[in-house]
Amino acid sequence: MGRPSHPQSGCQQEAQAIDQELFTEYKFSVDQLMELAGLSCATAIAKAYPPGSFTKPQPTVLVVCGPGNNGGDGLVCARHLKLFGYEPTVYYPKRPSKALFEDLTTQCQKMDIPFLPEFPAEAMLIDELYGLVVDAIFGFSFQGAVREPFGSILKTLAQVTVPIASIDIPSGWDVEKGNPDGLQPDMLISLTAPKAAARHFTGRYHFLGGRFVPAALERKYGLNLPAYPGTDCTLQLM
Repeated sequence: MGRPSHPQSGCQQEAQAIDQELFTEYKFSVDQLMELAGLSCATAIAKAYPPGSFTKPQPTVLVVCGPGNNGGDGLVCARHLKLFGYEPTVYYPKRPSKALFEDLTTQCQKMDIPFLPEFPAEAMLIDELYGLVVDAIFGFSFQGAVREPFGSILKTLAQVTVPIASIDIPSGWDVEKGNPDGLQPDMLISLTAPKAAARHFTGRYHFLGGRFVPAALERKYGLNLPAYPGTDCTLQLM
């Protein structure tokens, strides 16, 4: 699919401002937007990698969640993937003590989604066990050096041969400049609007998700969002 006129939310500060305005002016709650984002991610994954396309006996997915809202999106995504007929497994090493993240974890556990006690030591083990990895480690607000255990996790993920789907921005990337030496996912699911770094994405699938941006907010920030088809919550950009 050809790339349309490229929508984007620009720099990191602008993306943060849009999120903050959604919370303060438009009165969306964090968990409300997280649910819509996670559902969009699971829907996009189902379009790009339908269960029947997996070469393994079961459509197994490893969802790697970080400590912030990106990790919360991953938990919601895992729950919906389970409902869509996949077999997700979650690795969630740094869990916030906030009630929202505890609730999302419980919801996954109640749906019999297993949580790994340790991350696979070698990329080969991931390739053997899973047909897809969902990168829900760091979102667009991440800054600074990557700390452990996530540095080792990203090094391992960079060596896997199964596809990786990154939520909103590939983990470890600069939000504006990207990271040519970092993780190179097969799929990017941009939320609200693609961040500037999306221009450096070279994978096969780029989807836009999170169909919740009010028209006035879109105009204010010049997001240039394309129209979603019908009632879909995702749009394939490439």
